[in-house]
Amino acid sequence: MLKSEIVKTFDERRNEFTPYGFTCELWAPKPMDKLDRHNEIELNYLPEGTLTYFFKECRITVPAGRLILFWGLIPHKIVDYEHLSSYYVCTIPLAQFLAWNLPGSFVDRVLQGEMMMESDERFSSYDLFLMDNWLRDADKQKADVSLSEMQGRMVRLADNVLSGQPNTSSFLLKEEVSLVEKMAIYIAKNYFNPIRVSDVGKAVGLHPDYANAIFKKTFGCTLSEFIVAERITHAQRKLLASHLSITQIAFDSGFNSVSRFNSAFLKTNGCTPREYRKQALSPSLDL
Repeated sequence: MLKSEIVKTFDERRNEFTPYGFTCELWAPKPMDKLDRHNEIELNYLPEGTLTYFFKECRITVPAGRLILFWGLIPHKIVDYEHLSSYYVCTIPLAQFLAWNLPGSFVDRVLQGEMMMESDERFSSYDLFLMDNWLRDADKQKADVSLSEMQGRMVRLADNVLSGQPNTSSFLLKEEVSLVEKMAIYIAKNYFNPIRVSDVGKAVGLHPDYANAIFKKTFGCTLSEFIVAERITHAQRKLLASHLSITQIAFDSGFNSVSRFNSAFLKTNGCTPREYRKQALSPSLDL
């Protein structure tokens, strides 16, 4: 690790959705008082210790020596760490990630909110070498080299994660990549309002049918399904972290009726909102 490098920490004053852009930095771990959301793909590598995230309504502990990758638009925060003084963080703009035309099934899992972790321990020293190089080159005119190396590393990570699964690719035109990124951000910022597919299409200047088609090609779900997923995720957080009534949570999450909320929640989680709150394993978790 490069001890001379500046070590950064999460800025609690940071506004949600503020872009990080393309970065490679050393971060010092600390429990976060609020969830972070950004539209970049995030890479983490821990040279030692462990780091525990609250991610997609559960705790995930990241071990040392394993590259992890996740989409920053999924609400996430650090809740704990052990024996870790600093770790590597790289952020890659979503448009760049999608333009790499990685295996479609791998991209689908990332965009559907899965935290991907390298399964092969033999890559640990290789990843440390890469991270040191990317960190060293971050303030130089070598961004194109780093991005090229990252693309190659993502291909290997996808191969290891998929391990024999169908290795299809999902090709998008450059202009489509930009549009689906804007649609995802629009939904993330407005899901609690009574938005429709036509509103999303209008926001990016597309006919609703075409907007829905290219969005589904990227995310594997329709715009309506993505809106509902955002609302359910928000409701899950509120059920765990507040004492608000089910009715209040339903309307705060963007649903226009309690019955629709209950139906969508049951379909997604296999239980009612009331059962979800009652069965939560960590009801006192400070979210």
